[in-house]
Amino acid sequence: MSSKQDKIKKMLDMQKKFMELEQKGEVTAESYWAPTDGSALDGYKDEYSKLAMEVVEEAHKEKGSHS
Repeated sequence: MSSKQDKIKKMLDMQKKFMELEQKGEVTAESYWAPTDGSALDGYKDEYSKLAMEVVEEAHKEKGSHS
């Protein structure tokens, strides 16, 4: 995934899937913070956070506000 727009699209897709799970009642504090291996939320937090930080870094580079 190379562009900031691709990362933002991926994040939006992740949010949509999360909301679908939440509406089905499949999201609990435990399933979010300590998901079981292979569950729908396994790796979600880490991947989303990584993408968000990459988007922030790219935005800083575009504006020249980050070295």
